[in-house]
Amino acid sequence: MTSMSASGSAIGSKNLTKGKNMKHAIPVLMFLFIAALAVECTSAEGQKQSGTAAVQLEKAKTETKEAVQASQDYAYTQKTEFVDQMKKDLAEIQKQMDLLSAKVDKSSGAVKADAKTRLDAVRVKWTQAKKQLDQAQSATESTWNDVKDGVKKSYVDVKDSLDKTRQWLSDKIAP
Repeated sequence: MTSMSASGSAIGSKNLTKGKNMKHAIPVLMFLFIAALAVECTSAEGQKQSGTAAVQLEKAKTETKEAVQASQDYAYTQKTEFVDQMKKDLAEIQKQMDLLSAKVDKSSGAVKADAKTRLDAVRVKWTQAKKQLDQAQSATESTWNDVKDGVKKSYVDVKDSLDKTRQWLSDKIAP
């Protein structure tokens, strides 16, 4: 009887392993199906927008390179370098916000009011990123990864917000 129950549990564990593998296989198969469908759907539409897609692709490549550089994986021993680089990056964003603010001040009407609201939102995100950076300066080795990730996320958030605001302004205000 014991040999029967031992082999029975071995079979049961094989079935359990198969169940776990199937559990992981389903999302993978779904992803492959959706990817294939997306490629098929975009091929016809992609020909219409090839010029726009090329511009967007170049922009995405540039932004990806910037993000990779900005999100370099700094170890705790490189904390000072990370904080210094982020200070420079936030100072540059602050300069860009000031330039946009001057441009907004020269505009008028509803555009000016809406632009000020958008810039204020960017400033709030900049302040949050600065607070995160201040926390990074005092981070310990045990808190470093969480704090560093928070700084990176805040930086990307403020950078994206600034880029969107800049694009909106260029659409609304003639250069």
